Amino acid sequence: MDFSQRLQQLSTHADALTQFGRGLERESLRITADRHLSQQPHPVALGSALTNKWVTTDFAESLLEFITPVSTDVDQLLWQLEDIHKFALSKMDGERLWPMSMPCFVGSQDDITLAQYGSSNTGRMKTLYREGLKHRYGSVMQIISGVHFNFSFSDSFWDGLFGEQTPEQRQESVSDAYFGLIRNYYRFGWLIPYLFGASPALCGSFIKDDKVKESFSKVGTGTYYLENATALRLSDLGYTNNAQSSLKIGFNSLDQYLEGLNKAIHTPSKEFADIGVIVDGERRQLNSNVLQIENELYAPIRAKRVTKSGEKPSEALKRGGVEYIEVRSLDVNPFSPIGISEDQVRFLDLFLTWAVLTPSADMDDSELACWRDNWNRVVVDGRNPELMLKIGCAGERLSLKDWGSRVFAELEQVAKTIDELNGNTLYQQTCERLLGWIHHPERTLSAQLLEQIKAEQGIGNLGYKLAAQHLGYLNEQGFRFYDAKTFEQEVHHSIEKQQQIERDDTVSFDEYLDNYFADINIGL
Repeated sequence: MDFSQRLQQLSTHADALTQFGRGLERESLRITADRHLSQQPHPVALGSALTNKWVTTDFAESLLEFITPVSTDVDQLLWQLEDIHKFALSKMDGERLWPMSMPCFVGSQDDITLAQYGSSNTGRMKTLYREGLKHRYGSVMQIISGVHFNFSFSDSFWDGLFGEQTPEQRQESVSDAYFGLIRNYYRFGWLIPYLFGASPALCGSFIKDDKVKESFSKVGTGTYYLENATALRLSDLGYTNNAQSSLKIGFNSLDQYLEGLNKAIHTPSKEFADIGVIVDGERRQLNSNVLQIENELYAPIRAKRVTKSGEKPSEALKRGGVEYIEVRSLDVNPFSPIGISEDQVRFLDLFLTWAVLTPSADMDDSELACWRDNWNRVVVDGRNPELMLKIGCAGERLSLKDWGSRVFAELEQVAKTIDELNGNTLYQQTCERLLGWIHHPERTLSAQLLEQIKAEQGIGNLGYKLAAQHLGYLNEQGFRFYDAKTFEQEVHHSIEKQQQIERDDTVSFDEYLDNYFADINIGL
């Protein structure tokens, strides 16, 4: 069946296109009122970063991460994220949240304190993993922020698509469908940085090569930009890992993906071995392999399954198949107090539904390289009206505008079908607005942001201005879904839970790591 036939088939099944599961993870640096990166530890009033289900830290003590539960209602999802922001800011002693993906000037990586999770073996391993990232890639790269969008289809969706199946057949069909989605994401996902990329400029400290710097324009004292860039965060100047460029991890099936991931975890790296695993009695990284653990794999999208206690992500996938996908290519939306907007969520609903319903042929390494080249073109030159993108590896090209318009023609079919089921026109309105951005690049987030960066003479001035505006808005806003008491209870519970984890440890940290990596040659 083609895309339209699959969409028509689903439109007759109750809830198939109205019960998407969504969760958000938003990262943001804490900054002081005098415009510096916070040097304070994670606020005690936010509870344990190890166990608080809503507020944790990512790489650094100053890099907060806000996490929503899964929701099937767009408004509820955004209300929950807003409430988490509001509560966190109320406990930050006057600090603010940096509103952009790319950090402003950081004097030295020594100014960045690694996230701390207590004295348990689990907590110590999380910090040591970050120590490894610091030695491998530098701390400054690790405090680049993003928004992750977790998404799943309902049982009704799969019932409508596949009909009656045994549990084993359904598990295999669902995993295959999600990997088809992932392949289409690599083919067409450049639409996301085009529309929502919000890092057209960066601090000059990210550009180490003077020859590269010469290709940039400069504004203010140290902000460098490319006139048509959309998402430099996704470029070689942003969140990258050159050591992974040689990995051949395929997306044609769950088995192929797990085989490639397993190989990367077990493959020694001479570069990382030179860092040392234990030096002068101190651990510098978990091991010297290409990936310390699976989380180190950088990808714009991931296949995921909720893990059981003590289970690695790949073990969960092997046990139960793909349960949801994680979209990782969203820049923080600097114009939203919570880093993402309703239109963005609705577009992702449409795009991911279209991607799973559109036939998706297998993809070899050379084709994947072609699609990655399209992504690179869009992140550095996406608003160039003359930009041409590859159509596979045959040499044929199509303009971004023409290709984007073709995709939107089918996204509009998805929007109309969902709106008819919901009895409104919300998805069609989103589609109409964003199609206008395809034809008018100046409406994209990156264009709007670059215009304001120029007006404010740099990322720093604009960032602090937006941070103050967002703080004011959230302070004035009442709680929409949760309440302060609920958050306070979670703070208290998270502290107790961390203490219990620490009490339950029965082996030394060295034994814990030996057990965790029992199947891996860690090259000590």
